[in-house]
Amino acid sequence: MDEFLQSFKIVINDKIFVKDPESSDLGKKIIEQSILLIHEIGIEKFTFKKLGAVIGSNESSVYRYFENKHKLLLYLTSWYWSWVEYNLVFSTNNISKVKKKLVIAIENITKSIEEDSNFSHINEVVLHKIVINEYSKSYLTKEVDIENKNGYFVIYKRLISRLSMMISDFNPDYEYPSSLASTVLEGSLHQYFLKEHFPTLTDCHKLKSPTAYFTELVLKTLK
Repeated sequence: MDEFLQSFKIVINDKIFVKDPESSDLGKKIIEQSILLIHEIGIEKFTFKKLGAVIGSNESSVYRYFENKHKLLLYLTSWYWSWVEYNLVFSTNNISKVKKKLVIAIENITKSIEEDSNFSHINEVVLHKIVINEYSKSYLTKEVDIENKNGYFVIYKRLISRLSMMISDFNPDYEYPSSLASTVLEGSLHQYFLKEHFPTLTDCHKLKSPTAYFTELVLKTLK
């Protein structure tokens, strides 16, 4: 079994937070309610003061866990990618056929999300919507290179690397496995965004999902 599965625990780079929110009930409440509030009003209008009002505490208590809302967004998106990675590894671990393994991996990365009862304080369905709408704001910053060196995006990059290796396993002669893998991951978010906000710009609707689109795209590209 993959060592990742044997020792799995969602671990976020400790440079992202001041205090681990998983270490206390208040921290978990901050995560739970920040997901709901960011989804409701967006990251631009979101403030620790507004979050404090929701959780019945002052904003200084939130600052004890996160330096600013950018770091909070990094934490939430890192948690999401780690959860996706776990599901991908778990669902493909015992699959020996490279095509089937690749198809299952694409499905895990691009499918609609269902809530996971293993994490009661995190609504994965709502968090997925935040990732669709807000993730690019976590790295389209002047500090992205420094944050990348500090390992803030290591989980995201590792997930793309896993898919890239599966692409290479399926077709060792294909010259752009990482480019294709990152296209699938980022493209799936974009297709969900278009589906919600610009439906005339995508063919992904009720009968045609992003999963079906990217599965066909990858397999036809690699044939």
